[in-house]
Amino acid sequence: MSREALEQALKAYPLQVKLNGRGYTIRPMTLDDGDALRAFASALPAHDRLYMRRDLTSAAGMESWLDDIREGVIYSLIALDDDGVAGFSTVHLNKLEWTRHVADIRVATAERTRRSGLGRVLVREGFNLALALDVEKLLARMTPDQNGARVLFEELGFTPEALLKDYVKDRDGHYHDMLLKGCSVREFLARREAYGRS
Repeated sequence: MSREALEQALKAYPLQVKLNGRGYTIRPMTLDDGDALRAFASALPAHDRLYMRRDLTSAAGMESWLDDIREGVIYSLIALDDDGVAGFSTVHLNKLEWTRHVADIRVATAERTRRSGLGRVLVREGFNLALALDVEKLLARMTPDQNGARVLFEELGFTPEALLKDYVKDRDGHYHDMLLKGCSVREFLARREAYGRS
């Protein structure tokens, strides 16, 4: 990873975005954002949290997230509006030597922002971070019935790579499949440039 490329990418923030008449500020998450992000996660529908690596509603889960930020394992952006945290985008790096070129991207948005385009903006900003981090391929995880997430990632060029049967179990003991989608970072950026999108 080029420290200069990452520092250059982070200079784009804070980023002001207006969507459907509502203003958002997107900026890197800091260690002081833990409580606000935990409140955001607690307000999400339980089903939306099934694809997350950890339980962000718990103190231990949030502390684990903050530890990964300290260690440079994850890079997170948060979107803020007048009501607090409206969403986040996280690039989770892979520690294994032979898969260091692959990272996970996780995006979540508050229910009040759905269908506003915020999720798309957060995915785009995640791609920009991934490029600065020398990530070549991004993976997105979701349950197959998360239609909004599935369609968004497909529109952005993610293609199905695996369906993991009964991969997650919710708090009521019900099993859910996990859908894994992948996308080349450079192909995404080339496609975006070809269509003149920022």
